[in-house]
Amino acid sequence: MYNTPSPMLPPLPYPALHASHSGVWIATAEGTRGLSRGEAIRIAADTPVLLLNAPLVGQRLGHPELNGLDLLELFAFLRPARFMVPTPKGLARACGLEPPTDDAQVAALLRDAAAALLALAEGDWPEREGAWHGLQSLGRLRWPWSAALGQRIAKPERAERWLFSKLPEWEEGAPRPAPRTITLDPTEVAERLARLTGASAERRQGQRDYAEAAAQAFAPRSVPDTPNLVLAEAGTGIGKTLGYLAPASLWAEKSGGPVWVSTFTKALQRQLGNEGERLFPDAAQRRARIVTRKGRENYVCLLNLEDALQGGFAGRAAILAQLVARWAAYTADGDMVGGDLPGWLPTLFRRNGSTALTDRRGECIYAGCPHYRKCFIERAARASADADIVIANHALVMVNAARGRENQTRPTRYVFDEGHHLFDAADAMFSVALTGQESIELRRWLTGPESGSRGRRRGLAARLSDVASYDDAGGRAIAEAVDAARALPSDGWLQRLNEGEPFGPIEALLAAVRGLVYARDANGSADAGYGLETELTEPDAALVEAAGVATAALDALLRPMVVLGRRLEAVLAEAPDWMDGPARARIEGAIASLGWRVDTVGAWLALIARIGGPADPEFVDWLAVDRVEGREFDIGLHRHWLDPAKPLAKTVLEPAHGVLVTSATLRAGGDWDVAEARSGSVHLLRPAQRFEAKSPFDYPNQAEVLIVTDVKRGDMPALANAYARLIAAAGGGTLGLFTAIRRLRAVHARIADRLARDGLPLLAQHVDPIDTGTLVDIFRDDPRASLIGTDALRDGVDVPGDSLRLVVMEGVPWPKPSVLHAARRLAGGGSAYDDRIVRARLAQAFGRLIRRADDRGAFVLLSAATPSRLLDAFPPGTRITRTTLDAAVERVRLSLGPRLRHEAGEAASASIGEA
Repeated sequence: MYNTPSPMLPPLPYPALHASHSGVWIATAEGTRGLSRGEAIRIAADTPVLLLNAPLVGQRLGHPELNGLDLLELFAFLRPARFMVPTPKGLARACGLEPPTDDAQVAALLRDAAAALLALAEGDWPEREGAWHGLQSLGRLRWPWSAALGQRIAKPERAERWLFSKLPEWEEGAPRPAPRTITLDPTEVAERLARLTGASAERRQGQRDYAEAAAQAFAPRSVPDTPNLVLAEAGTGIGKTLGYLAPASLWAEKSGGPVWVSTFTKALQRQLGNEGERLFPDAAQRRARIVTRKGRENYVCLLNLEDALQGGFAGRAAILAQLVARWAAYTADGDMVGGDLPGWLPTLFRRNGSTALTDRRGECIYAGCPHYRKCFIERAARASADADIVIANHALVMVNAARGRENQTRPTRYVFDEGHHLFDAADAMFSVALTGQESIELRRWLTGPESGSRGRRRGLAARLSDVASYDDAGGRAIAEAVDAARALPSDGWLQRLNEGEPFGPIEALLAAVRGLVYARDANGSADAGYGLETELTEPDAALVEAAGVATAALDALLRPMVVLGRRLEAVLAEAPDWMDGPARARIEGAIASLGWRVDTVGAWLALIARIGGPADPEFVDWLAVDRVEGREFDIGLHRHWLDPAKPLAKTVLEPAHGVLVTSATLRAGGDWDVAEARSGSVHLLRPAQRFEAKSPFDYPNQAEVLIVTDVKRGDMPALANAYARLIAAAGGGTLGLFTAIRRLRAVHARIADRLARDGLPLLAQHVDPIDTGTLVDIFRDDPRASLIGTDALRDGVDVPGDSLRLVVMEGVPWPKPSVLHAARRLAGGGSAYDDRIVRARLAQAFGRLIRRADDRGAFVLLSAATPSRLLDAFPPGTRITRTTLDAAVERVRLSLGPRLRHEAGEAASASIGEA
């Protein structure tokens, strides 16, 4: 099928540039030499250079717009949908080369890796189909690798099957019957667990007891609108994943119904996908029986991608679209966020357009899309309808329960892993925000593109006029809704508010909100650059007056939207001759999407009605100006449930027949009453069943907690020095947790270079231009590396072994003061409510440390003022010592340093300690 390119092409003549915190090197055919940052920038500006992760190299050189031939882009083109850790070591492994032993060898490796990848392009590799076609488009976009690849990739003898012709179509199936009513035999559950763990695995009684308790969630329901709810706290190491998969898979097999396993983090979703190999070793069977589901915004939209490929994107974003198209032809599921699209790929493109390639705007036209039969989202939805195990997330489960289109295939059994996050997920799901950002998105959804905008965005009339205008009522409703939407904020609204010239009733309302928030700033936060908020009580006259006008505008918008929804429902009921299956699916999708917006506008009206009116004790309402480093990015009114577990119970739990809520820290630092309140159990007719399994790890001998007493709060040099000395003493392998991004960045700036000179790389969330998932992959891959970050790293990070042997927290993780927190604190017991939150956060952070029986580690808390009452957050028997920094460093060096002393050397701690 393919012609053969010219053999024995010479290697690329370009130099390779590598920059790290320890220095800068360039490699040419003559050899490798070090150079200054300024010289490196001059060379890169004048000569094409080979790079690995150009944004990261540019950041380290102080030249963010650095360009060159990025080997990550070349790998993404040649090896789409393949995993690679984006480091020199990961690149060497992917190319079959010897990894470098220090930074000075990396530049030479880049030249060898480029030669190896280009040699691959000269052959017939598995992902060759479509490469020549894609390269032609990339050549027109002047992609730096086009010339080198063009010499090596031959034109196919016949036309290639490319993206849209290559993707398979999904097929409709008969509706799945309701699950059969069965009762699980405890003996069969134990046998299934034994099969999953393997005959040679050690028998763990705690895991067997856990599986037996979890099976109670799969018993037949006996009370209407009340599930069999099991709350199960299983300490780290119990093996709860296989513990609940055993009864879940057995029930799905015997009943013929699906079990939805919901997580909070994408990391656990990936882990569950890997565990599926134990259930179904055959890959084809596994794909059919286990399906991962995420929200629509996670999947590539083929219509958006087609638009980008046909000129909707320009510049570097157009190159990204071409590389995503290469990936889309080989992806397993089309998941762009946490799937098999490399997490590092979008970050290579500053101001990238990756989010525009997904359906984040709710503009899907369903069966009206030319790619509907190949849509990844629709394929996943249909696959999950016939699957045994559906791996989802808390947000998707709640969205589907509240406004999903899949009511006929709604599951009856749920497993909520990471159940301690259910309360927070419900809080986000059932909240209301009337802000500039939210309202401008609604305007765009209704009216379509603003003048001069690019892309495929279409308004309500363009999407629905052909079906809604079945009679005059539908057409009039669309026209009235579009006209009323012009009262919503439009482009440039923030600037107009800053200039005191709002346009329209909603912008006027937001201007009144802004004025009142700044007027009530009592702590000087306006000058500090932080976000501002104030309670929605005692509004001034300007806000009350603006609320009245805004109410009339939103009511004028809501009425035609409701009429249009009813008209679409009538079209479905009348079933005219032209309505085939795809047309019905399109209208059903439009009804669901429109219903979501109707509910949103209705909630906005209820929130505005609170201005000048009585407070509703069920809700917490406030006004806010959101800012980042002093720059305003949103303004609005907010409403949250005081207890979001109430709508969680009503919407998700009551319709289910059985629910298992499980976590290693389910009780959130309190007792079972806390777990029942935060899971929604207290709002059900029947009490939940409780189960607890202690961790089997020997914490007294595997871990210790050191509370450092002589690092003064607010002393940034002392904080940075503490982190540097502790990381050096452990020889890397440190997870550093911060409660503020500013302090994280300040510490990183002070210590990264010094640690790098001792061979201890420091990765940083919110600093390195790399996504969080990839940062964790790099951290896991290198036992000498350390990673610092914020809340996202405190939970859901699974790094067993030497790569994580020390956890350092900058201080006690007290909750951030806010209007919402103050209301819940008052309702939840005052300081005891704060203590529960802190205990849960400490327990979650400590849980990152010991992940398997042979792990060893230390947990360091840099806070002299740590109250003793909070220390029961750590496992019983764990040694807890209050000590000075010097003693803590020495303790870490003696207990952890020897494990890697042959690599780290004893000089690192001393050299940084002197600094």
